[in-house]
Amino acid sequence: MAQLKPIPNSEKIVFKQKFIDRYSKLTNWELFKKYSLSFLRKSIRVNTLKISTEELKKRMSKDWVLEQIPWFSDGFWIEHKKGRLDIGNTIEHVLGYIYVQESASMIPPVVLEPKAGERILDVAASPGSKATQISQMLQNQGALVANDITGDRLASLGINLQRLGARNCAITQMRGEQFGNTGIEFDKILLDAPCSGTGAIRKSLKTIQMWNPDMVKRLSNIQKALIASAFNALKTQGTLVYSTCSNEPEENEGVIDWLLSKFANAKLQDISLDITRSPAILEFGGKSYNPEIKKCLRIWPQDNDTEGFFVAKIIKE
Repeated sequence: MAQLKPIPNSEKIVFKQKFIDRYSKLTNWELFKKYSLSFLRKSIRVNTLKISTEELKKRMSKDWVLEQIPWFSDGFWIEHKKGRLDIGNTIEHVLGYIYVQESASMIPPVVLEPKAGERILDVAASPGSKATQISQMLQNQGALVANDITGDRLASLGINLQRLGARNCAITQMRGEQFGNTGIEFDKILLDAPCSGTGAIRKSLKTIQMWNPDMVKRLSNIQKALIASAFNALKTQGTLVYSTCSNEPEENEGVIDWLLSKFANAKLQDISLDITRSPAILEFGGKSYNPEIKKCLRIWPQDNDTEGFFVAKIIKE
């Protein structure tokens, strides 16, 4: 791993005592804090709809050092040889040859395994990092419905889909809770759910102050409504991938436990990736979760020097 670079003045940041108490029970608090208050490594995804990975590496290797991300063949950690940070201003970014995307964010589409010709739904698609990755993995074949709820978020989604040449996409604006009632079924669905973002503190320090247990509870209720709707919109034998950049059990294992109890035909699948992972939480806050949840992928920021992420792969039997 690259050497950690602390965020300036991070030693002055104060965490709420309830947060410290909770996370001390879940993980190594001091290690979690250290990584959460350090800069993320910059990473990119090569957009193979427009350029091959080898050609992109040739273009950029003169000025940039690219290190392969183990869990996605077109993903790289990237560092400028002279310290330049603005990857978004490179000609490769402008032309849509690359997408600046956090390395752990590339995991959910990899777990979804899109195949050319499939009909896929991305329930909460903005700003388009995972939607454009899915389109790339579909090789612009089949159909991708990229949905979000607000106009401002749809603007960035549309711009990114266009810049990367994703032509097999339809953009929709509706509440994710409504998809289960449309009568339209999908081969595969990605629900990268709105969450508290506690795995991504290093990208948004304001999360530290915004966090509170009531917010976590409110979000978990929204996530349950979204995952039920997504499961209802899934074809029999279809695949649903649920993910968050939260480390909260109520938003992750708790949501999956609820889904398994509500739908007898929801079955978890193992996730096999070249990545350091931590055990799923099977008991928290006096509640025990379904033991099948051990098949889910839980990573903390300190596991791979990334964002913290949770991913579950569900089959509809």
